[in-house]
Amino acid sequence: MQPDQIKQLIQSGLPDAQVFVEGDDGQHFTAVIVCPSFAGKTMLQQHKMVYGTLGNAMQGAIHALSMRTFTPEEWQTAQKSRP
Repeated sequence: MQPDQIKQLIQSGLPDAQVFVEGDDGQHFTAVIVCPSFAGKTMLQQHKMVYGTLGNAMQGAIHALSMRTFTPEEWQTAQKSRP
């Protein structure tokens, strides 16, 4: 599986999300997902929402996915604090 395929899966399930996915071995990926739908949800709930978009890919094609989830406001704050 390629990073763009994962991005498309996440965006199809969370159409209002900005998604950034990296990974170069076809099995291990890192993702940043910025989505207004995350507002008011715990990190666990946010991650479950993302996993829900990936369906069976998490049981086969994707060996590991490390993700960071943000609301747009949290993302904006995180970007301001970067050097």
